[in-house]
Formats: sequence, C-alpha cells, structure tokens
Amino acid sequence: MLRIHMSGVDLSKVRMATRPDALWETILSFHRLRDRRGSTVFGKWRTEARPRLKGEVRLLAALIPPRGYFPDFLTPSQESSEPYGIETGMEVLRNTPPARIRAELALLGAGRREAGRAPDGRAEPLGRFIDALRGYHRAAIEPYWSHIRASIEADRAIRGRALLDGGAEELLASLPPMIRWRAPVLEADYPVDRELSLDGRGLLLQPSYFCRVTPVVYRDPQLPPVLVYPVTHSHAPVFTEPGPWLGRLLGNTRSTVLSVIGNGCTTSELALRAGVSLASASQHACVLREAGLIHTLRHGSSVLHTLTPLGGSLLRGGAPLALS
Repeated sequence: MLRIHMSGVDLSKVRMATRPDALWETILSFHRLRDRRGSTVFGKWRTEARPRLKGEVRLLAALIPPRGYFPDFLTPSQESSEPYGIETGMEVLRNTPPARIRAELALLGAGRREAGRAPDGRAEPLGRFIDALRGYHRAAIEPYWSHIRASIEADRAIRGRALLDGGAEELLASLPPMIRWRAPVLEADYPVDRELSLDGRGLLLQPSYFCRVTPVVYRDPQLPPVLVYPVTHSHAPVFTEPGPWLGRLLGNTRSTVLSVIGNGCTTSELALRAGVSLASASQHACVLREAGLIHTLRHGSSVLHTLTPLGGSLLRGGAPLALS
C-alpha cells in the first residue's frame, strides 16, 4: 500500500501534467513489452513493435527489470506541469551526475544477471544506453504517439471536470479505482508498503498509457513528487487506422456532432449542443469512435467524448496536431 500524506498546502499545489511524458511512456512500455498480461490493450502493439526492434532489448534490460524498481534517473523529474519531450528528456538523462547513477544502480542490485552491462556513470556506456533507448522509442513509441496522447487527453478531460466541480479533493477522488482519496491521505495499491510525505511540495499527477494496474512514484523522496497512474482504456481497438468507416461520416449532422465535441462533452451535452435526440447523439458518437475520430471513456453514470488527433486534424482541414 502506498500512502501519500497531504496538507492543505499540498492540496492547493496538486496539478495535472499537460501531456504524456515521453520517457515515462518509453520506460513503462518496456515493462509491457515483456509482460504477457493485458493482451486486450497491448497485444496488438507488442505484435507490431517487436519486429522493429534490433539489439535495444538486451541493452535496456540491464537497467529496466521486468518488474519492481528501476532507477529514478531514467525518468527525469521537473517542477512544472509540462513533461519533457523525448529529446529534452534524453539530454537531461545524459547530464545525470555520475555519482547519482552509481548510487541508483547500487539500489537496482549488483546480484542481477544484467548488472554487468549497466552503464556506471561514464559517458561512453551511458551514451550507448541512451542510443538504445532512443532507438527503442522510435520503434515502439513514436508510431503510436498520437494514440497515446489521445488517451491522456481523454483522461485529462475527466480530471478537469472533477477539478471544476469540486476542487482538488474531487480531482483526487476521481482517480482510477486503485487510488483512493481518504483525507488527508491518498492511498494506492502498491507492491510494497510505502509512506510519502509531500511536506508542502504539492503533487504532479501524470496519466500514462503504458502504466498498468498500480501507480508509480519515485523511490527517492527528495525528488519532486509525481504520481504516474494508468489511464482507463476504452474498449475500442487500441491502435486503429482509418478504415471504411470514413465513408459513413458524410453529412452535415455528423460534421456538426464532431465539431461540437470540442474539448470534451458527455452524450447528453452532445445532444443538446448538436440539437439532436439522445439516441441520435449516441449513434453518431458510436460511428465517430469506430472511425477513430473521437475517444470515449465512461465516467460514473455518463460517458465523456473527446477528439482524437485524427478527429481534430479533420476539423482543421487536414492540419496536423502539434505533438511533442
């Protein structure tokens, strides 16, 4: 069990990350690559990503075990709510002090079979590891980044509504079921017992596509507090490519439905904004979801619809969504 102790000051400093963090997604996806569980969500991704990999798995496995602790320096911390892009994150990783690398590798465990292949803080071994990490990101993450970002945006829409409705406490109460707000403690399912005091530093909430089952926090309590938690995955195909559904999108009503979804709305709000019945709004949303143009998540007794990057691009006349 993880228990995060929060004061009133900490509550006032709870914030949401603005987008997915490239290095968190990269590192956590490496866990999913070697894990046979979660096949409904990650099975197709594994099948597609593995053939594109070369020697990266062997090098990365030296620092990223199949489960449990991995060094904190692999996912650099930042004070702001704006996560690192992949190149900035790699540069911060490259500049990690050698003493910190050695200390965290000692925690990883010298008895592990792969420990001898781990970089020891010297520039050359660390550079090889970073090159492997970059190659892995290009093969396993970059082709799916728009889908990853769409899932995080859908989660942010739900958390944003909770924040507006009831403040930081309602936001914390809205987090996935493995995380429970029992003021003044945020509890979460966790592999070991852990107590974390924020001491007025606040908490960054970082939704993650590849996080699974339990959230993740830094081992070092002195680092800026961040809670990485799994998004709720929809039941739609995970990495859907545009298909024959696009021909069904023709028509003024459905174009209106797509446009009024905007930054997110429930089915009831969609019906009201588009001037259609609730049943019609639900049917239109179903077609748009099958076409990969919207993302739908259930939240309590309602569902929330948000645009995917493809849907947003279509509304902008084909202009791509800026990704980082």
